[in-house]
Amino acid sequence: MQNLPFHRPGNLWRGNLHTHSDRSDGALTPEATARHYRDAGYDFLAITDHFRPEYDFPLTDTTALRTEGFTTLIGAELHAPRTEAGQSWHIIAVGLPLGFPPPDPGETGPQLARRARESGAFVGMAHPAASLLTLADAESLDAAHAVEVYNALAAREDRADSWHLTDTLLNRGRRLHAYAADDAHLQPHDPPGRAAWVQVRARSLDPDHLLAALKAGHYYSSTGPDLLDISVTGEHVTVRCTPARKILITGGTPGAQVAQGSGLTECTLPLAMFRGGFCRVTIEDATGARAWSNPIHLPPPDAGAPGP
Repeated sequence: MQNLPFHRPGNLWRGNLHTHSDRSDGALTPEATARHYRDAGYDFLAITDHFRPEYDFPLTDTTALRTEGFTTLIGAELHAPRTEAGQSWHIIAVGLPLGFPPPDPGETGPQLARRARESGAFVGMAHPAASLLTLADAESLDAAHAVEVYNALAAREDRADSWHLTDTLLNRGRRLHAYAADDAHLQPHDPPGRAAWVQVRARSLDPDHLLAALKAGHYYSSTGPDLLDISVTGEHVTVRCTPARKILITGGTPGAQVAQGSGLTECTLPLAMFRGGFCRVTIEDATGARAWSNPIHLPPPDAGAPGP
């Protein structure tokens, strides 16, 4: 299964899938939050306020904030009891219908996530490392489309990166995608200069097109550099990107294929060690910022090579 976005019709649209406004614990109004992202060059935004009783279960309606060249997706950060280490789940749901009902008494996090997915939402496991999600927790969240593999706000706790859990889930057969997000509250405690986003390939900025592309995994994630192309041919993968100091191929087996240098913009690396499993591409630029592909699932060596 390949979900590489680069050769598909449409454009790459930059967006953030995890953001808070003053409808919950963010600093700015939804209008000011949207303006912040629009002025920063984003194409779309999901304001995902905490869907909790202390905030009167907000499902922030941002439809009036859509303008030419900028759109929004309706979403929320859902909560229900409980994980092994915490009082409640943190579940991102983007593409919720307005009027999505609050959790029922006794509804668990996995049950709430299933209901969100059934309603049409893209469902993500929010900041697993920061929430100390266990493998058992993550396996129970069977409605998730993707894992939030990088959360910029959690960098202040040194728990921004959740790739280890994601790779373990993939090795156990879960077909999950991976996204990065700010989790911005635009409060003074937000890490300065930190940002993380997705680049979604879709035919247009129509919210339905973006949502379908997210569910299909037609995107990559970044904290700075750009992935320009990934092509899988035969036993090799070729990566093109903005200048990087490191290009890595990792996956479902220990070890990696690595190219290192100054200003790398293209390289071809072998895939043999990942055949029959999955691999993913990571690039790192001179500042340490990174970009990640979604997992690329590869057939066994005797099954032939997949297309892009």
